[in-house]
Amino acid sequence: MVDRSSLEGSLGFISLPDLFQILGGNASTGILELTTPYAPHPGHIYFEGGNPINASSGTLNGVEAVYELFGWLEGRFEFREEPVTSGRAIKQPRMQIVLDALRMLDDGVIKKVGAPLSVQDAVGEGAEGAPGTKVVSQTIKGPFVDYSFIIGEEEFREGDRVIKEGAHGKWIWVILEGLVEVNRESSNGPITVARMGEGCFAGTISALLFQEHARSANVRALSSVRLGLLDTERLSRIFTSLSPDFRSVLVSLDRRLRRITDRVVDLFTNQDSLAGAAEGKATVLEKGSPKEELFTILDGEALVVGESQKGVLPVVLLVKEDIFGFLPFLDTGLEPRSAAVAASKELKTRPLDPDALQKEYNRLPATFKNLIYHMGLCIFTTTRTLYHIHQRG
Repeated sequence: MVDRSSLEGSLGFISLPDLFQILGGNASTGILELTTPYAPHPGHIYFEGGNPINASSGTLNGVEAVYELFGWLEGRFEFREEPVTSGRAIKQPRMQIVLDALRMLDDGVIKKVGAPLSVQDAVGEGAEGAPGTKVVSQTIKGPFVDYSFIIGEEEFREGDRVIKEGAHGKWIWVILEGLVEVNRESSNGPITVARMGEGCFAGTISALLFQEHARSANVRALSSVRLGLLDTERLSRIFTSLSPDFRSVLVSLDRRLRRITDRVVDLFTNQDSLAGAAEGKATVLEKGSPKEELFTILDGEALVVGESQKGVLPVVLLVKEDIFGFLPFLDTGLEPRSAAVAASKELKTRPLDPDALQKEYNRLPATFKNLIYHMGLCIFTTTRTLYHIHQRG
């Protein structure tokens, strides 16, 4: 565990993307040192609260050094928990760095050092929109699988449908082998939302609630796929044991993922249900705000507002019982780092305690942490798909 004085091992066993997830999930502060027989000098990545703030590798510094280190596929790592005095040279969110690095590895932009790493296609073909337009969907992978939570296995052949949009079910699978595509139906045909590989989940936190819910997307096997069926009764007991505030955060994030996916379909079909939604609203949380504040909405509405190269993009509308602000254990690619929040005068909120939520998160089993991480990763990648559609018009 990362809460010891040092974490060390082989990059062939725990890759740098996995280390980012482990250190980020535990909000670790310290220095990650990487060594490889293929480079004359070690590389260093400086973490503060689970996020990389600086790095060095040879003559490179900052995020460029981090990208180079993602190419080190053989070697050793050691993480030392200690105060970090390095200045903040890296501005990108942790998840964005990982996804961009995997894409650059696959495109050959980052030089691979050592044994080959299995990285899936970074850009999916998606679905056709207007002539000449494609929706970009990057393959995402999850952390290690805890087999103690798996109660059975199922296999699917290439082309098989694993989950049907609109169907009811309370199962959650983890991908043990293979690749799946998540897509939504629309009036312009199916649109690819994400491609998922090993360690990702088919099914969400919704399956742990004591109510029926319809599946929000189709999941189709892109190759031969082996899935592990999770013990949802055990996961439900863990969910029930959480504090009301922590449960409300998870349920709100699950709703946010569904709404952002709806927004992808919205823009893909040349609709814009949130056009003009920012009018009459004042900013209540600035983009890039350093304040570590988290709120739940008691009354009124709040709008998460991003910005693509084309201009302002209303991302998702939040209502009563939704949360917004800083989450210490999760980066969704939205507020406060990468988006602002605007609201009308009628907005009423209640502050939540990020430190208390972090402590509660730290006590969770690894599989439940992975579920939360995966939800954040899906919000992040779906939001990037939304930005891409907005930029392409």
